Amino acid sequence: MKTWIGLVVIAVLGYVGFTQWRAWQDRQAGAALAARPTTAIVIQTNIAFAVNAAGEIAPAEQVSVKPEINGRIELLPVDLGDRVKQGDLLFKLDDKELQQQRASSLTAIERARLELAKAERDYERAQGLLRERLISQELYDNTKTTYELAKNSLERSQRELALIDERLTKTEVRAPFDCTILTRPVSTGQAVSGSGGFNSGTEVLTIADLNYMIINAHVNQADVPRLRVDQEVEVVIEAVSGLSATGIVERIAPQATIRNNIKGFAARIRIENPDERIRPGMTANIKIPVAAAQNVVAVPLSAVFTERNPDTGTQERYVYVQTANGFERRDVTVGISDFFYAEIQSGLSPGEVVALELPKDEKEKQARAMAALKPVAGTAAVTAGARTGQTNPASTVSSPGTTNRPVAMPASGRGT
Repeated sequence: MKTWIGLVVIAVLGYVGFTQWRAWQDRQAGAALAARPTTAIVIQTNIAFAVNAAGEIAPAEQVSVKPEINGRIELLPVDLGDRVKQGDLLFKLDDKELQQQRASSLTAIERARLELAKAERDYERAQGLLRERLISQELYDNTKTTYELAKNSLERSQRELALIDERLTKTEVRAPFDCTILTRPVSTGQAVSGSGGFNSGTEVLTIADLNYMIINAHVNQADVPRLRVDQEVEVVIEAVSGLSATGIVERIAPQATIRNNIKGFAARIRIENPDERIRPGMTANIKIPVAAAQNVVAVPLSAVFTERNPDTGTQERYVYVQTANGFERRDVTVGISDFFYAEIQSGLSPGEVVALELPKDEKEKQARAMAALKPVAGTAAVTAGARTGQTNPASTVSSPGTTNRPVAMPASGRGT
């Protein structure tokens, strides 16, 4: 019996607590609704609309440094982050074996010269003896052949020396331009293979010119028509708070690619005078300017409504202006817009007050219209309801391939 009484008490307390909690939530929602502004003042301001794209920063010139010949690292004077001038030594291979080969080649050349000198004397003597018919033609031909072979032997030895000297020049690798060392995966004493050997050679260093940085961006296909070569864009570096730079569009790919399930075009953007804090691999946000207007009449996006005229099929834009007797509907001409404000080219003056939501009498009028349409069934009811529906285009109209993006609507005589 006591157990049942306890359960009843717990249930009653739970119900009372739940009721109080729901009442508190309703009060909070009502307070938030009451605190939300329902009107706004028409102002004069500057409006600039831009689309965004993301990309990764990379050096324009980046080189993987590999030796051309096999060898062992004898000298590696650079390390990560070192700044190197053009012509400075990056690394040197051990050349002892090549030096020995060069010495042997020099000895072979000297021997070939001596043999050639002897063969030349014998050949000249044989020529004189043949004229006096003191030797046979066969002996003369053999002497001539020996002379020609001696000349070929000397030339071959000289070519071998030239190849060894060329290989010796490849034991030292120097910087092709002013650069910074990005990676150094090997150390002094490690054996490396040449670029013509296994796996295209061993990478000793990665160098890059950090004075010339680019951004490889993927621009949405809906935004590419607004992009052009040599256009200036604003670049914001995510990794460094408050750091921004100016970028110049260098190239736009002619064919679309898909990245992260989004179809777009690869764009290469050069960063003008990059800050020292900008490093390869950082993420950059690019703002592509589309349209701008200075000191124009503007209202918040939510104040502009749109309705399709069933007779003309055009979209009519209007606002509700506050008067002494309430709100009156007024048609307006909308120019460009950003994510917050829309330009009003005609229909409003600075200082007037507009509604940010449907006025109460408009809501009641729509409710009565919908109630009158309830007996109508099928497509006719839906069509008639659509004619009375009102939306806010400035905050919901989207470009193809985007979501909830404000569209820059050009004013008459103003290009985007």
